[in-house]
Formats: sequence, C-alpha cells, structure tokens
Amino acid sequence: MAFKKTDLKFSEYSWTALNGDNPKISGEPDNTLLSRKEGYEVLYFINKTMEKRNWIHASSGHRIEKMIHEHVPKNIHSQIEIYNWIIANW
Repeated sequence: MAFKKTDLKFSEYSWTALNGDNPKISGEPDNTLLSRKEGYEVLYFINKTMEKRNWIHASSGHRIEKMIHEHVPKNIHSQIEIYNWIIANW
C-alpha cells in the first residue's frame, strides 16, 4: 500500500521544490537531510520506511508521520538517523 498525500495528518507542509531540492526523490534513506516541512520529502520517507519494514497499513504511516513531527529529536536531521531513531523507538 502506498501512503499518499491525502493520508497525511499534518497540514503545514510545503509542496514546492526549492532550488537544489528534488521532488522525485529515490533511493534508500541515507545521510541526506530530511526536511520535516517539505511534504514530498516526508511522504517519500514514510513510504520508504514502510517498504523497508514490510508495513502495509496506513496506521503505520500515520505513526511514522507523528513520530517525525512530535518525537524525533530536533537535533537529528539525516534520513538514516531519523529512520534508525524511529525503528529503535517504535
């Protein structure tokens, strides 16, 4: 199941790619920074995390989104660090 824009619970996302940003992100979570305010980045991250963990229910995507916004420490910025924190604190 792909988690979609309409599945997101938070609404303060920006959906405009800035210079240097790529709205068609691909690949594995890595040291690339995750902008928690850019909708396409958060959506990609949620889907990639769900794919890697074989999670298929929208509730998992909602939980990931909530963790990103309310629980992941603000000093953690890279995709891989955020991914590892979420898995460790699931």
